[in-house]
Amino acid sequence: MNSLLATPIAYLKGVGPQKAQILQEELGIYTFQDLLFHFPYRYQDRTVFHQISLLRPEDQYVQLKGRITHISESGSGRHKKLHCQFTDGSGSIELIWFQGFQWLKTGFSVQDQYIVFGKPKFYQNQWTIAHPEINKVTPDTLLKGFQAFYPSTEKCQSKGLHSRGLSKLVGQLLEQLKGKIPENLPAYICEALHLMPKPHALHEIHMPSNEQLLKAARYRLKWEELFFLQIELLIRKGSRAKKLSGYQFTEVGAAFNEFYQQHLPFELTGAQKRVLKEIRKDLGSGQHMNRLLQGDVGSGKTLVALLSLLLAIGNGLQGALMAPTEILANQHFIGISELLEKMNIKVALLTGSTKKKERAVIHEGLLKGEINLLIGTHALLEDTVQFNSLGLVVIDEQHRFGVAQRAKMWRKNKLPPHVLIMTATPIPRTLAMTFYGDLDVSIIDELPPGRKPIHTIHRRENHREKLYGFIKEQLDLGRQAYVVYPLIQESEKLDFKNLEDGFAQINDFFEGTNYQISMVHGKMKAQDKDAAMQAFVERQTHLMVATTVIEVGVNVPNASVMVIESAERFGLSQLHQLRGRVGRGAEKSYCILMTGDGISKEAQKRMDTMVASNDGFVLAEVDLQLRGPGDLMGTQQSGALALKIADLARDGQIVQLAREKAREILDEDEILSLDKNRMLKETMLTVLQGKPNWGRIS
Repeated sequence: MNSLLATPIAYLKGVGPQKAQILQEELGIYTFQDLLFHFPYRYQDRTVFHQISLLRPEDQYVQLKGRITHISESGSGRHKKLHCQFTDGSGSIELIWFQGFQWLKTGFSVQDQYIVFGKPKFYQNQWTIAHPEINKVTPDTLLKGFQAFYPSTEKCQSKGLHSRGLSKLVGQLLEQLKGKIPENLPAYICEALHLMPKPHALHEIHMPSNEQLLKAARYRLKWEELFFLQIELLIRKGSRAKKLSGYQFTEVGAAFNEFYQQHLPFELTGAQKRVLKEIRKDLGSGQHMNRLLQGDVGSGKTLVALLSLLLAIGNGLQGALMAPTEILANQHFIGISELLEKMNIKVALLTGSTKKKERAVIHEGLLKGEINLLIGTHALLEDTVQFNSLGLVVIDEQHRFGVAQRAKMWRKNKLPPHVLIMTATPIPRTLAMTFYGDLDVSIIDELPPGRKPIHTIHRRENHREKLYGFIKEQLDLGRQAYVVYPLIQESEKLDFKNLEDGFAQINDFFEGTNYQISMVHGKMKAQDKDAAMQAFVERQTHLMVATTVIEVGVNVPNASVMVIESAERFGLSQLHQLRGRVGRGAEKSYCILMTGDGISKEAQKRMDTMVASNDGFVLAEVDLQLRGPGDLMGTQQSGALALKIADLARDGQIVQLAREKAREILDEDEILSLDKNRMLKETMLTVLQGKPNWGRIS
């Protein structure tokens, strides 16, 4: 970092030690550079004024110019309010302050003109704005063009570090740094892509001259941020491929051939064959494999993973499959054991519930190489779990594991095992290039033949009786059903249907029938949960009332109905995961999304999207637009990016262009040694300094 930009923020005029501490604690602003990169979240064109008579309910923020006609107060003590009647000649609006208005009322005058800015609301046949920004009209206020608004906090605001206060500090900083902000992109890149110079971009992002220059500044800063991220990912990927050797699987092996020729349960799809070919090529290259396997619910990822593990076993090595929950680990163990029961392959299961005596036997079997394949949960990460020769690790539902946890699997061997990461949550292309840009990606984009699309329906509370009647019709046909709730117990803060009430209501409806109803949730003891699951698998129970604990890991081909209560509470990816619990058998399956009446526009869009599409990748793209990358990838993952201005939900095209340029540069100059790339190398040394190389084990 430039030494001037590294100056502690306390040394900026108008800050000092006290405000510096608040800026550090509240906004993470420690240096001049941190403030420079504390970007506005929106702008208001102060040359545009709205008319009160033309206000619409959909208007987010408006700017008005007019006069105050009347000032009054109501209430007392903490409930005191200040009311101002404001008119612009076309109509009137009430301005209301609930607190902190003592200084306002003394400064107001019915003779002066004011500019008001805020969010209008139509309430009781009257337009109002609560806590608007209000300024007396002066030549300065009228000359302003775009005004920037900065993220702040309540504590910051109490010390004058509100949006206006931050804007003032940024203005002082830009003046102090005039001519001293360094460029960090070579001229040949800026010229080829018509990028605004960095000093100019930073000035325009904070103090835009006009909309066109603001747009150019935002593009430049977004492109730069995503470009350096992609350079970093590609350097890490190249470094891993160059420096890390892996076990070389020189042959397909007897285990793979026997299973493929004699025990394969069904013909592989074209997508499965293509992905398996990609994995085999990696494993035979002598370089370490770090591959992400994406596939929609029911696409056959587990079978591809098993065939990959058999390649390791056929080459005299061991395999491990790690799942995030005991339910899923048990499911994998049972399913894989059944598939391999006629083969001479020893499979073991290790979870938190495994007894001490069994653990000792497993530990010994692993060290001696007698256990070929170990399936389990986080228990596999324990230091006491050591392998004789671990060749391949498969990690299922990777987003459930922390990066540091997954790194432990590397230390089970002198030579790091190959890594295959699986996810049933389709990841939009933009996120895959960003979160997993240093991994090779395989996609199973084809469902096995015979898999019927699930019929998805959106219903509201007034259809409940019909819903229960429909469930009973399906049970009468010999099918089974799930009803999933977002909560276990009623919450005062969240008015959603909850598991216990739902369980009682369903029991009342089915009273007098022979249908058995079970309840499963995350707070149950593991053995009780597993017993309830197993009873459902074996058709001893017919209707399972559950929380999202069944989102992954339950495979009951006979279940044909999935009811999701308070579906508005779930994101699209989770709704799709839950829907994927049905449609696994030969019969037609249904997913019924139950919501309240007054759901938001965003929630309605999620319901409409679910009804319209069974394609997980389509849903993932919509989910990214609606919720952003943080919710999709998990906060731990998104926090690692710390993007200041780029938005992965909206800047997919910039991500693509940045990656293409990064790849083009590194293809020509792998270690950035050319003189024209000196600036890039210096920036990358700063970026990579002190960062753990998590990319190697993601």
